[in-house]
Amino acid sequence: MKKMKRFSAALLALGLGTATLFTQLPVRAAEKTADTAADTAVQTADPSIVTTNGIQGWPQASDISSTAAIVMETSTNTVLYSKNADQALYPASAVKVMTCLMALENSSLDDQVTMTATGVSGVTDGGANISAQLDEVFTMEQCLYAIMVASANDIALQVAEHISGSVEDFVAAMNTRAQELGCTNTVFTNPTGLPDENQHTTAHDMALIMEAAMANDTFRTIAQTTSYTIPATNVSGGDRVLTNNFTMINSSSDSYYEPCIGGKEGYTEASGSTLVCEASKNNMKLVCVVLNGASGVTDDEAIALLNYGFDNFTPLTLPDDDFNRLSGGTVIVPAGTGADALTTEDSSSDGQITRQYYFGGTPVGTAILENVEQQTDDAAATGQKNMEAAQNFSVSHTTAPYYIIGAIGAAFLLFFLFLMIRVIKS
Repeated sequence: MKKMKRFSAALLALGLGTATLFTQLPVRAAEKTADTAADTAVQTADPSIVTTNGIQGWPQASDISSTAAIVMETSTNTVLYSKNADQALYPASAVKVMTCLMALENSSLDDQVTMTATGVSGVTDGGANISAQLDEVFTMEQCLYAIMVASANDIALQVAEHISGSVEDFVAAMNTRAQELGCTNTVFTNPTGLPDENQHTTAHDMALIMEAAMANDTFRTIAQTTSYTIPATNVSGGDRVLTNNFTMINSSSDSYYEPCIGGKEGYTEASGSTLVCEASKNNMKLVCVVLNGASGVTDDEAIALLNYGFDNFTPLTLPDDDFNRLSGGTVIVPAGTGADALTTEDSSSDGQITRQYYFGGTPVGTAILENVEQQTDDAAATGQKNMEAAQNFSVSHTTAPYYIIGAIGAAFLLFFLFLMIRVIKS
């Protein structure tokens, strides 16, 4: 296999005329007119604010009013936009994404969930609920829709107790799962997102959680549902019709965003407005998280950030002519970028090579390669070992028995010929 290659980084050639189009984010939805977009456009953000603007050759983005945000491509985890992405902030109802992910990973949709005092306490805790009653029974599937569509705190508490035996044990499991997903600055203290000074997350951590949740088919279906009906239960006398207030999937909303395939929005006085979502377009799936924003603004800012990602970046599948690629090999780079603008760094383990690709020093994708050199060395070592074993066998065994066997065989042959001659003569 060829040695690790490094290519020199190169700036994208952008004309001054087109640069303006790519360096300003609209602050409202894509459907707004050009005049409105021009009126609301702001200057390109300083790299100390939007840190991705500091990457050499990276499409420049504008700032948003919310405290923190991130846009991350899901197949490579390439961060396209980052503003205070590692700052610890209150998550509000974004917590319920993790609550539902835990439920999906640790229960069945047809589980029967019976309301206890634990869940019913969520009816009077000051947050959203579906007025669940003591001893009322729901399926786990109905519970998940209640949590994501109606943001029901009473159901979130009951699901936690149903799965782990107590809310406290469920929260501990949430924190363990967050660490498994790569979260580095997330602490959950409840499954609802209600204010707690010790509960916090970051935009980057929340993007990792949302990415894992949206990889689950059932969660993805629930997260894009605008309305859901829970039929009459053993206690209630009629249907419960749940309506989702998440504007980006509501076609009648001014902030409807067609590429959006699911999300969750929340608000408390402590957290401000929070939003997590995923969108699919141009052969890419992007997760967007916006934290600590103004009410009624985070959805439009999320749309602006997603448009920035889809308009300025593209997948690039690299050739594998010089190595045996087992997986990966697709990177997310600024539009128009070629393979010669990338650098690589290899690490080897268990007979495989992990190749990390970089653009301007930032990771943009990986590939798992077959370690041909290691396999060649192993084959040579095996051949040498077999040869040594054969030599050792020859040294330890004398050739005398072979001569004796040969002589006996020749004697038998001569005797057989002698008998044949006598028979012929007679």
